Amino acid sequence: MSSRHRQLRHGVALFAMLCAHTAPAAVVTVNVTTQSGVTVKDAVIVFDPLDATPPSSHDSAVIDQVNKKFEPRVTVVRTGTAITFPNSDRIRHQVYSFSKPNVFTLKLYAGTAAAPVTFNHPGLVILGCNIHDKMVAFVGVVDSPYFAKTPDSGAAAVNLPPGHYRLRAWHPNETAAVPMQDIQVQAEPLTIPLRIDVDLDSRGAAAWPG
Repeated sequence: MSSRHRQLRHGVALFAMLCAHTAPAAVVTVNVTTQSGVTVKDAVIVFDPLDATPPSSHDSAVIDQVNKKFEPRVTVVRTGTAITFPNSDRIRHQVYSFSKPNVFTLKLYAGTAAAPVTFNHPGLVILGCNIHDKMVAFVGVVDSPYFAKTPDSGAAAVNLPPGHYRLRAWHPNETAAVPMQDIQVQAEPLTIPLRIDVDLDSRGAAAWPG
């Protein structure tokens, strides 16, 4: 092979690599419903990249306490996110978690907690209040930056660079684990239907996927 042909092949390969890295992100929408077609709110959707390492980030989030309830009830954040727990009630709360390894306790307080809590380990964190037993909330901590939570419509949209991903889904009241699935994302929009049956009267928390 001549030197000119080798240079040409190298240039084509380099161009293809650059195109792959600069390809626009695709909007991937996951429509979550029950088997009977009812939309599912508060389902956590996570896309774990299988062929690339996403850039690191330092994020923040807020979980409030309103009318003796955590708002929102379900939160999903990236590993390393600092969450602030303000108290908008006129009574004091004591927020805690026994979920290893993200164990913490905030002393009894009103208003805004003194400092945010950083969630450094992936997995499911169950929140409670030592004063009000019925106050329960869930924090899904994930290593991937590509995640969402479904609103009332049951449709969650995530911008994904082209690549290979593993899709995980979870709901605190799901009656059966949702099978993970591998997907290939191209540069065009993609819609994925997903079925999760839930029992909203269940008081336990479903097992976290992965």
